Amino acid sequence: MLDSAYARNHRLFYLFLSPSIHMKSAVFVLALVFSAVPAAMTVNAELLKINGSTTVNLPVAEAAEILRAERKMDIQVDVQGGSSGGISMLGEGLVQMGMASKHVSAADRAKFPKCDFVETHIGEDAVALIVSKDVWESGVKALTKEQIAGIYEGRIKNWKEVGGPNRRIAFFNKEPGRGTWEVFVHWLYGDAKKAPPVSFPEVGGNEETRNKVASTMGALSQLSSSWADGRKVFALSLRLDGKDILPTDENIATGAYPLSRPLFVLTNGKPTSGAQMMVDFLLSDRGQELVKKHGYMKLSELKTSEAK
Repeated sequence: MLDSAYARNHRLFYLFLSPSIHMKSAVFVLALVFSAVPAAMTVNAELLKINGSTTVNLPVAEAAEILRAERKMDIQVDVQGGSSGGISMLGEGLVQMGMASKHVSAADRAKFPKCDFVETHIGEDAVALIVSKDVWESGVKALTKEQIAGIYEGRIKNWKEVGGPNRRIAFFNKEPGRGTWEVFVHWLYGDAKKAPPVSFPEVGGNEETRNKVASTMGALSQLSSSWADGRKVFALSLRLDGKDILPTDENIATGAYPLSRPLFVLTNGKPTSGAQMMVDFLLSDRGQELVKKHGYMKLSELKTSEAK
């Protein structure tokens, strides 16, 4: 038997040394060798490109770090253009996964008819109206829907008109198309398309928004509630039917606070390969703890609250 094994190995060696005579056989052997490579190694060698919402980015970016270390995955996470950027880049086939803090609209689906947008819900967030420290300390802690609309439409321009200091309201508007902006105007007007054109300075991601408001006297903007740190920027309550409602987990889960929104990762059709690994991780207990860590509500908390 030893002689037989030696003979087989000798023939295999000869195949690789005689390309002019045994090329087809050598190619066949190579195909057999590479077909034995584990599928997981092939998946991990693929680059998983992810783009979109700065809100969803927090848990996704940390999940990517874990998957790089533990599964040796190659993952690139960007936040160009917020939710709309994630939707567009997925629709154009430039990324394998998008991040969005809003639903993919019918208009988005019509714009990219070849893309089968699949939304995977990973958590829940709220949009807060945040103010700078000077406004908060002056006593402005809540605004009504009518007052907010008045500010957005330019009819209310000074904080003294809503019980605050004699100071100009410096409103920073989120870029239209971002999930934060769409949730805000949908609540005010029932449809983003009905929102009036405004000429306020625009801000992009959450960090930029928080920094602008923190560094500007009399400032106000829309921001993911988890970014309102209570030190430099402060989340206002919404005064609804005489009650001041803060964007707490309980109020979000029960629907008492109306400016809430789902957080999604998006794929073109059912996720495959690396995208499926990311989805599985985000929906796992470890992934959901990352969602909670960054100030958002886990899916289990929503289900518990709904059951009550």
